[in-house]
Amino acid sequence: MKRLVRIATLILIAAASCPRVIAEPLSYYLPEAQHDASVPAPPAVLGFDLGQRHIRHHELVGYMHRLAESSERVTIERFGESHGGRPQVMLTLTSPANHRRLEAIRADHLALADPQRGGQVSLDALPVVVNLGYSVHGNEPSGANASVLVAYHLAAANDQATLDLLDHAVILIDPALNPDGLDRFAQWANRYRGRVPNPDPNHMEHQEAWPVGRTNYYLFDLNRDWLPAVHPVSRARLVQYHRWKPNVLADFHEMGTNTTYFFQPGVPERNHPLTPGATIELTAKIARHHAAALDAEGAQYFSEERFDDFYYGKGSTYPDIHGAVGILFEQASSRGHLQKNDDGDLAFSRTIRNQVLTSFSTINGALELRRELLEHKRTFHADSLRMGREAPVKAYIAAAPNDPARLRAFEELLTLHRIEHHRAARDVKIEDRAYPAGHAVIVPTAQAEYRFIEALFETRTQFNVPEFYDVSAWTLPLAYGLRYDAVRDASLLGPPNGAPRQDHAADAGPLPESAVGYL
Repeated sequence: MKRLVRIATLILIAAASCPRVIAEPLSYYLPEAQHDASVPAPPAVLGFDLGQRHIRHHELVGYMHRLAESSERVTIERFGESHGGRPQVMLTLTSPANHRRLEAIRADHLALADPQRGGQVSLDALPVVVNLGYSVHGNEPSGANASVLVAYHLAAANDQATLDLLDHAVILIDPALNPDGLDRFAQWANRYRGRVPNPDPNHMEHQEAWPVGRTNYYLFDLNRDWLPAVHPVSRARLVQYHRWKPNVLADFHEMGTNTTYFFQPGVPERNHPLTPGATIELTAKIARHHAAALDAEGAQYFSEERFDDFYYGKGSTYPDIHGAVGILFEQASSRGHLQKNDDGDLAFSRTIRNQVLTSFSTINGALELRRELLEHKRTFHADSLRMGREAPVKAYIAAAPNDPARLRAFEELLTLHRIEHHRAARDVKIEDRAYPAGHAVIVPTAQAEYRFIEALFETRTQFNVPEFYDVSAWTLPLAYGLRYDAVRDASLLGPPNGAPRQDHAADAGPLPESAVGYL
């Protein structure tokens, strides 16, 4: 018995002398700079070092509010709410001078996307807008944890490079794209971590039980919801996107533990044909900054492999069809605090650091390409309008016989995506398909969203490659069960029924009589 006690004592002594869960100082993550002491560093507010444990959503949001209270470079707004009642917040980081004229900057960015006004906007002093979105999959948490460090550095660093950056850029940070999933996984990882990190992949910490934190409360993958916009966080995020129409949107993810780090471009043959070449070229130019940042730290990475730039319903591709550059990042995941992989042990802190590195390389790349990105936005929308006017298809018409609610829901989605549409002013018949006046939606193609409209309505069946990583075919009116047609003869349509709709008040007319009622 004494021997067992002695062995147990030795084990306890050994455990006490082992390192706690791996944590690193701020200098491990951030560029070298003096930080304003009046702006609280993350450990001072959170009570732990980043990487020591997984941040909970309320801790994340609470820290971001502290930043906004302590730095005149930062504002924060609540713009939505998850199914679980957790707030969606957006930080805006720029110089105090830019904050004072922020609405004028935003108005100029919206004007660039309007072919009627874009030519009047001067690009000389217009800041580039970079939107950083983290951890849309909640069990890919390195992004959300990195957002804290990125925001702190931008709010507090006093080096000249940061001051210049804030003068010429507006940084929008969405620190947790999936608040409910992030909390679900943080609870799991923190619950099963030990005092001493256990890198065994079979340890409970690395074997998250169903339902995993990747999805939201309804088990939906929010990274595929940018196009259908079914869930409240997605709908609120689309409103925010179109409030600014940023030049660059970075989307931070994780992938399998036995990988390295990926950044776009993806597989060249799997770009959507509607994405202009200029978007692909700008993506490649920004990628050079990621490579340089990761090379400087000796980090392994790859590009132009595995991932698609095809389905426009993801955070990294939706911007590509809206005059911006979307960038996907995929970091090998520790799925906990420390996990063994093919190259050794992968620490949570290392995964966070890589996401911080590419957050800043994204901003620096956008800053270097500021004028090109601004001109790209203006040219993209002007070209889209011209293409729409020249297209053989003059409009798309859709109806939902005997189901006006379905048509109204479709109109609401068009409005959310800022697509002009109106109700048919007279009866339209195409072959044997009838579209009655007032009960059919017309989407003209001669508008600045022409490329996106084509992506929504096309039925593409021919592809350059036989396999895809992601969604390869979608047709939005079919998803709503609508009857629809491409209209090539504009005279069939007659005059628009009033102004193009930009609100949700689509009048579907009276419901038909029914023997079924709902109370």
